[in-house]
Amino acid sequence: MSDRYQPTSRTTATRHSDRMHYDRALAHEILDEAYDCTVGFVVDGEPRVLPTLHVRVGETLYLHGSSGGRLGLSARDGGVPVAVSVTLLDGLVYARSHMHHSANYRSVVVHGAARLVTDPAERRSAMDALVDKVGAGRAADSRPPDRRELAQTSVLALPLVEVSARARSGGVIDDEKDVALPHWAGVLPVRRVFGPPTAADGVDAAEPAYLPGGEPPWVVPVPLTGRHVRLEPLTLGHATDLVESLGDDEVWQHLPVRRPRTVPAMRDYLAGLLRARWEGNQVAWAQVDPATGRAIGVTSYHDIDPDRRALAIGHTIVGRPWWRTGVNTEAKLLLLEHAFEVLGAERVFWNTDIRNERSQQAIARLGAVREGVLRRHRKRPDGSWRDTVVFGMTVDDWPAAGRRLREILASGGSTALAVA
Repeated sequence: MSDRYQPTSRTTATRHSDRMHYDRALAHEILDEAYDCTVGFVVDGEPRVLPTLHVRVGETLYLHGSSGGRLGLSARDGGVPVAVSVTLLDGLVYARSHMHHSANYRSVVVHGAARLVTDPAERRSAMDALVDKVGAGRAADSRPPDRRELAQTSVLALPLVEVSARARSGGVIDDEKDVALPHWAGVLPVRRVFGPPTAADGVDAAEPAYLPGGEPPWVVPVPLTGRHVRLEPLTLGHATDLVESLGDDEVWQHLPVRRPRTVPAMRDYLAGLLRARWEGNQVAWAQVDPATGRAIGVTSYHDIDPDRRALAIGHTIVGRPWWRTGVNTEAKLLLLEHAFEVLGAERVFWNTDIRNERSQQAIARLGAVREGVLRRHRKRPDGSWRDTVVFGMTVDDWPAAGRRLREILASGGSTALAVA
């Protein structure tokens, strides 16, 4: 799969072609950041526009609707032609002349035929992903729909094939003759800001950590993109891919759980990782193959301590076909860059089973220092006690380690798989 969408007659710019983009990662980023979209379609020869909610899962855009609404009814007899628009307003541009007032924005338009999702497994997965869009883990932290509610709800799937992104950034573009005019000109940034949560009557539970805008940056799984791997916030929607990608017992050999062999079992496992985030001590990502959009593994920060500016990288697991590729090296580089250069961490550490020599060797090759052994630290799934080897990297170690990891990736090399 190319990293770019192929332009068509409907996605080719007729003006301002410099603002048109077909970069797949940019389109995904905009679709993932936006909470709502507008769907255009035709009913009885008349144009209709419907605001609704959406979520992207891989290369499919799922749209929420009512089974009795025009869009859902139109899709019953097959795919319904639609145009979907998403826009994020980033700033208002004030120019000295009327004609050069503008806006900084990022937008995506998708054309195609949206099909009604009828397969029960895909329907459930899509609805979970829609709920998780407003807070990773919300699907597991709320009641699923019953049969009557499902009958009243439609989910449409739109393949991301005919896609274009448009964006404007930067400052004022005034005509030279207007630069001397006395009028104020400049850019007013626009940002989405979430207000303080207001609980419903009768709610005694604490505010969940996954509420947008309310989380400290240390526990927010922001998307991180590389050439070999993309790290995106883990959701229950990744379960189907992960059952297949991680379907090898050796992959799970040194993890504290047994391999989930079915999609429901994998969903339960992922729900446990998401619950740990609510407690503020673990943030999980899905490792995704950028070429296919398929989830191929999981990784996380855990034992997060913002006060001491320290965290661990671990619970890392990647499908066997991606061992000894650039995936693990780049995933660790992305996590380390985010920890040291964005969060301002002073120390990052790894814990791994003393029996897992492959993991110890891989962590050492990252540039981490073996700091010691925690004896009888935790129990393995078979009931035996595990001694845990601790590796650490400080902010002083990071510059040299970062350069070395980038050199390894540039040369096409990799570290071995690290499972901790």
